[in-house]
Amino acid sequence: MMATFRLRGVTVRHLTGSRAAALHALDLTIGAGEQVALIGPSGAGKTTLLATLACAHRPSEGALEILGQDPWNLPHAARHRLRARLFLAPQTPPLPARQRVVTAVLAARLPHWTLWQALTSLVRPQDPDAAHAALSRFSLGDKLYARVDRLSGGERQRCGLARLLLSDAEALLVDEPISALDPALARHTLATLRQEAAQRNATLVCSLHQVDLAREQFGRLVGLRDGRIVFDAPREQVTDTMIADLYANEHVEPQVAPPHDTPAQIAVGACF
Repeated sequence: MMATFRLRGVTVRHLTGSRAAALHALDLTIGAGEQVALIGPSGAGKTTLLATLACAHRPSEGALEILGQDPWNLPHAARHRLRARLFLAPQTPPLPARQRVVTAVLAARLPHWTLWQALTSLVRPQDPDAAHAALSRFSLGDKLYARVDRLSGGERQRCGLARLLLSDAEALLVDEPISALDPALARHTLATLRQEAAQRNATLVCSLHQVDLAREQFGRLVGLRDGRIVFDAPREQVTDTMIADLYANEHVEPQVAPPHDTPAQIAVGACF
C-alpha cells in the first residue's frame, strides 16, 4: 500500500527552544485510504501531529514524507501545491465572523480559483447549490445564508467540515471535530467524514477525545502521550487496560507551536 504519510524519528520542538519536544522521535506510516483516530490526553501532541502532517510545522529532527515527497526539500511553490492536496480542519474553524455561511463554505475552492473568481464569489457565490448540499450532509442546509457569527459553536464546527466536502484533497486531517456536538450529532458527523473519505479513497486522520467513538468508528487507533506514540494498533487489539494506562494521571501542559506557518494559515492554503 502506498503511504500518504511516513514519519521516521520526527521530533518537533516548542517555540521556546527548550529541550522538551511537542513530538518526540515519532515513527508512523499511514497508507493511502486509511482511516486513523488519534487519541490521548490533552497536551499529548495530537494537534501538533496533525499540523505537522499538514506541513505547518517543520520537524526539528527526523524525516517526513507526504504523498511521496519531502515537503521541506521542495521549493515554496511546489510545497504550496502539495499543501493543496491536503485539508486541515482545526477544532475552531477560522471563519470570518461577518461572512455568510455560503461564502465561508465555498472558500474550499479558493486554491483552484482565479483571483477574479474569488473576489466575485464574495458578492455572488459561485456555486451555492454545492455549498447547500455540503451543509445538508451535516444537517445545516437551513444556514446557507446565515452569518457566521450567528452560528453556535457546534454549527461553526460543522460549517468548517462542510468545506472539506467541497475540497478535492487526498488527505483529510481533522482536529476534534465533535467537541461541541451532542452524542447523536457527533456520531452522524464522524460517519459523514468516514463516508466521504471512503468515497474518494482519501486518507482520514482524526483526533478525538471521545475514546468510545474512536473505538467504534475507526479501525486503527494511535495513542499519544507526552509527544510519544504509546500504541499504534487495530481497535480489536486496543484493550481497556491500554486506554486506562494512556490516560492515567493525566497532566496537561501548554503547547506552543513552532515558528513556522500557523495551522490557520495552512488551513486556508490547504482548502480550508
